[in-house]
Formats: sequence, C-alpha cells, structure tokens
Amino acid sequence: MDLDTPVLDDHLHLDPEHGRGIDAVEDFARSGGTHLLVVNKPSWHLGPVPERGDDWRPVFEATIEAVERATGVLDGRAWPVLGVHPGLVSKLVDDEGHDPAEARNLMQDGLSVAAEYVEDGRALALKSGRPHYDVSDAVWAASNDVMAHAFELGAEVGCAVQLHTEASEDLTDIADLASEAGLDPGNVVKHYAYGRLAGAVPSVMSEKDRLERAAEAGDPFLMETDFVDDPDKPGAVMGPRTVPRRVRWLLEEGYDEAVRTAHVETPRDVYGIDTEATLE
Repeated sequence: MDLDTPVLDDHLHLDPEHGRGIDAVEDFARSGGTHLLVVNKPSWHLGPVPERGDDWRPVFEATIEAVERATGVLDGRAWPVLGVHPGLVSKLVDDEGHDPAEARNLMQDGLSVAAEYVEDGRALALKSGRPHYDVSDAVWAASNDVMAHAFELGAEVGCAVQLHTEASEDLTDIADLASEAGLDPGNVVKHYAYGRLAGAVPSVMSEKDRLERAAEAGDPFLMETDFVDDPDKPGAVMGPRTVPRRVRWLLEEGYDEAVRTAHVETPRDVYGIDTEATLE
C-alpha cells in the first residue's frame, strides 16, 4: 500500500558525527516518511556540561545543520526543536556541585538561547520538561521553574513546547503552568506519551497498542519514535522506519482519520506547519 499522506515523526534525534545521521533519514524516507521534527540531543552527549547559556549554541547549530541535510533527503522537510533536557538538572546538582537554584538559572539561560533561534526562524519549537525519576523537593521546584520559563518563552516567541516528563496520562497541572505563563496548553506536547493524555497534546510512541488507543480516542495526537541515533544503542528507542510502518498499519486497520489527525491536522494546530503544502 502506498502512503498517500504526509508522514511525520514528531520526535527523534540525529547525530551525524557519532551516529547514523543522514543514513537514518534515508531509511525513514525509503519507508514512506516525509517530515521530521529533530530534537537536539542532550547537551552532555555532544560536549562538556554547559557552564553558561551560550555553551548550548554548538549543540543547537549542529542540530540545525543536521536538519538542513535531512530536508535535502525528504520529500517534505525537517524542522529543529531546540532546548534543554530536564535530566541536566541532576548532572548539574549531583555531578557538578551546583545548588538547585544555580542549575535552574543555567538551564533557563539555555532555553533563552534556544528561543532566539525560534524567534529568528531557524527553529520551530522549544524542548523542556521535568525529571521522570525521583528527585528532591528543591530540584523538583527548580525543574518546574525551568519548565515555566520555557512556557513563557514559547508564549513570547509564538511557538510550541515539547516536554520530557514523568509517565502520566494526566498533566493538567502542567496545563495550568502553561496557561499561567501565557501559553495555550494546546501548544504543549508530551513526548513519549501513551495513547491518551489530559493537559497536553500526546506525542505517542509508535507501538500498536498505544496508537490504537489514540486512534480510538479521536483526540489530537502525534506519532514519534524517539530514535536516539546512538551507535552503542542501534535502533533505540525505536528505529527510524517505525512511524511510516505504523502509518501503513493504521491505514490497513481503517484508521484513516487518525492518520490525518496525527500527520496533517495536529502538526498544523500545534506547530503551525503545513505537511501537505511542504510535500514536493
């Protein structure tokens, strides 16, 4: 079956220096994939732990360069999503000796730099979140402050915010934080989501059971692999061919409307992108 639809992977990473890079994009495209949202890898995977906001610029620039190369391969195009992985707070506090307030300030500075790229049109959205593991109350509070700053920046520059958070199907507290910061919760995306979610738009991991739940719910959702492009973890979390294969499966199962929701309507409503008009 030909995939007569745009096919967007909402969250994956590319590492042309250490990983598969453009080869992974070619696999995605050969399988029917057309569009990618490429999220910068955690900063400490590509260099030293940042000490100031500008230390993120090489990571962001490398992601933008990878996106430009990916766009040259795709029938559609790719966009960068830039920000600060919430797990950095533990490296700053536990490994680097910062107190939670210092870690918060540094991570907020990194997000402010990322927002500059969105504002000048070189990136599409921001990435933030909070730890998905147990942390102290002080680190939790600092992490929520970082996330709130991302929401403030998203409202200021007019973009969506992708989140890495704890596993949950109820993030209404995060929706409240976004609203308080001036950002519509409809522009907040929960990466690595299950099939249903209250409080944010789910970017659903492309496992059949999760996708079936999302399709049956009838609500806005996106699809992703969280491909990490790590030579030590080939195919992790899911390989780049997965989203096109799952789209084919959804169509075979009769979920045509869900495919349009995930690959045309939700990308338009959340990110302001037109996956149909950007197809060659």
